[in-house]
Amino acid sequence: MTDKKLKLEIAPGAFDNFEGSQEELDEMMAAIKQMMEDGTLFENSTEVPPEEAELIWQRLGNIKDRQ
Repeated sequence: MTDKKLKLEIAPGAFDNFEGSQEELDEMMAAIKQMMEDGTLFENSTEVPPEEAELIWQRLGNIKDRQ
């Protein structure tokens, strides 16, 4: 089995309503990337209920259609 490297992709506009500073956003992105690398991202994750997951996929599809 091969280890696949995760790729972090952020949807356009995902942080449009972020109220922190650019430095805070950079720190948050660095923390997410670090968790991806060390495996704690999934250990610390919470499963999304199927109904919410479907809504998320619909919204992502709408964003993709607008590009």
